[in-house]
Amino acid sequence: MKWKGRRGSRNIEDRRGRRGGGRGGMQLGGLGILAIVAIGYFTGVDVSPLLEDSLAPQSTGGTITDADRQAGEFVSVTLADTEEVWAGIFRKQLGDQYTPVTLVLYKGITQSPCGGASGATGPFYCPGDRKVYLDTGFFTTMSQKLGAGGDFAAAYVVAHEVAHHVQNELGILGRANQLRQQVSQSESNGISVRIELQADCFSGLWAREVEQQFGTLEQGDIGEAVNAARQIGDDTLQQNAGRTPMPHTFTHGTSEQRMRWFSTGYKTGDIRKCDTFSANRI
Repeated sequence: MKWKGRRGSRNIEDRRGRRGGGRGGMQLGGLGILAIVAIGYFTGVDVSPLLEDSLAPQSTGGTITDADRQAGEFVSVTLADTEEVWAGIFRKQLGDQYTPVTLVLYKGITQSPCGGASGATGPFYCPGDRKVYLDTGFFTTMSQKLGAGGDFAAAYVVAHEVAHHVQNELGILGRANQLRQQVSQSESNGISVRIELQADCFSGLWAREVEQQFGTLEQGDIGEAVNAARQIGDDTLQQNAGRTPMPHTFTHGTSEQRMRWFSTGYKTGDIRKCDTFSANRI
């Protein structure tokens, strides 16, 4: 992905290097707990100490390295691409105006209306303040622990979280989460899968537009994104953790589903084709 020297986004809230956390701040919410548990599930790491540590005084600080700065610049450029792409899709396909998301960069730990965030939680979108939270150290986790390396794999992660904001802007996310509260756990998981697969499809739309509008994709970039989708499928994650895949516990979709829905968005370029909620086959 050709990104160096390109325009970055102004919608970056960089909290790296700040002091934060503490019991005087927000307490760890349910979504924050779920995010911590999820990353432990992904990596097989015992993250229970984080549930206690997130309530104690913490620092989002630490030395900002050259790698941190470069990763921040990369995220800024990627976010700028999402802004242009989604503004165009909203205008041309929906006859509407897109409101860009703010992306919070942090290092170590920070707080959100959805609860505490740490390097162990992974990136997430918080509807409470309509912001994406990202510790770029997760890119290293992707490459070294999940087998999903490459700059466009990292860009796919950013695009996927921005896609949740798109869902929120369209009213999809709120309706889906409301319905999840009214059904059984297994049914709620099924709705979550449809949310995540639609975000993958939206990410494919974004990748197609980046390729056509900016010409910044390089050979192998789409393959990196598809591989990332494969490596973070629920079945693959459970298998890699030494567990037998249990479909009723899936919350993001299988590797095959995630790859297929990303490819649907990429191949069609049509937001209507990303309606995972009406699809008979997901």
